[in-house]
Amino acid sequence: MPGLPRGLLRLDGRSALRPRGAAHDPRDARHRHRGGADRRRARAVRLSRRLRRPLVCDRPPAGDDHRGRAAGRRHPAHRAPAAPVPRRPRRTHRVTARSKWLLIAALALVALVAVGGVAAYAWVQYQARASAPSGVETGGASGWGTSDSIVFRNTAIGQGYGLVASVPLGEPAGPRALTSTACDRVDATPTEFVCLRSERGIVPSYTGTVYGLDGQTIAQWPIPGVPSRTRFSPDGSLVATTAFVTGHSYATVGFSTETLIRRANGDSIGNLEQFALIIDGAQVAPVDRNLWGVTFVDDNVFYATAGTGGKTYLVKGDIAARTLTSVAEGVECPSLSPDGTRIAFKRVTAGTDATTHWTPAVLDLGSGAISLLPEDRSIDDQIEWLDDSTILYGMPRDGVAGDSDVWRLAADGSGAPAVFIEHAWSPSVVRAR
Repeated sequence: MPGLPRGLLRLDGRSALRPRGAAHDPRDARHRHRGGADRRRARAVRLSRRLRRPLVCDRPPAGDDHRGRAAGRRHPAHRAPAAPVPRRPRRTHRVTARSKWLLIAALALVALVAVGGVAAYAWVQYQARASAPSGVETGGASGWGTSDSIVFRNTAIGQGYGLVASVPLGEPAGPRALTSTACDRVDATPTEFVCLRSERGIVPSYTGTVYGLDGQTIAQWPIPGVPSRTRFSPDGSLVATTAFVTGHSYATVGFSTETLIRRANGDSIGNLEQFALIIDGAQVAPVDRNLWGVTFVDDNVFYATAGTGGKTYLVKGDIAARTLTSVAEGVECPSLSPDGTRIAFKRVTAGTDATTHWTPAVLDLGSGAISLLPEDRSIDDQIEWLDDSTILYGMPRDGVAGDSDVWRLAADGSGAPAVFIEHAWSPSVVRAR
């Protein structure tokens, strides 16, 4: 200060001048302490940055109440940071081989129970249909083999449901004679009949069997899926069968069939897919081809349906040459007339896939002319000829699951459809030899 002796003055901690011997101000110690603390914190910050560790500041000494707070309380600037909350370890879900197999086993068990439930329900329904009193008169005398007859599958609800039955050709509405053999599809000759059958169970099985009129098995073989079509050759020496490998209807998207020709003793002649397919004069081998619905001319020549590329063809088969040659387009499930001049078949007239509508039609093999017949309902059956002027086919009965009727219709289109046999399916005309 001006005018004071130089020796009476010294610098304090705040760089201010104070006379020697002046009274001690406690605030000076506090400021000196705070300045030292600030320097220590700065060094600690620099060190922590080098070491990359969190900074923990010391508590200031008691009495540091420079902001008027209670002695001993931490100043926010000196407060140690809160300890970090430990993170919960993330749970990982490792799928081990054991857990994977346990999951597969559980799903398989659920599927098995579901299939078993469906099979059990179907079996109960079948037993209910088969155990009730029959809805038709049975016990008629069988003239099958000795007189002209109609052989068919009985679909009348009650006892005898699903069994092969027959009636005299002249009395289609008369009492029917029942066999003890149940079939889904049947064809017959005067001495034997072929039966395609579904064996119900948790795992269904399917068979083709040739029986004698006495019910004795002549031959039996497995078929790959739901039975569809079967036909004998005129003399009964050959039998053709069609079954679905996938699907259960010709209106199913992506259906697949297998058609084989065998001798009546069960010996296989071959799968039609092994025959050379010739369409419009060129041999083709499409991977999507399906073949079904055989009708025989004799023991070597037959007709069938070939499907490929969204189209169907009537093909003429030659067993000796092992060829299938296209004859006409748009023909399904052919049936040769008794005089061998015409093919009755079902023709797509509307819709696609599940909405397909089939109309019965007749193809003249000589002229190639096709006549649609007056049937408004969609038919899904292989037509049978009653005689040269009349065709037969099955139609599901409205409102009754599992029941159907056989209808008749003039082959020249001159009349309306009429019921021929009630509660019947898969008719086969058997003429005595």
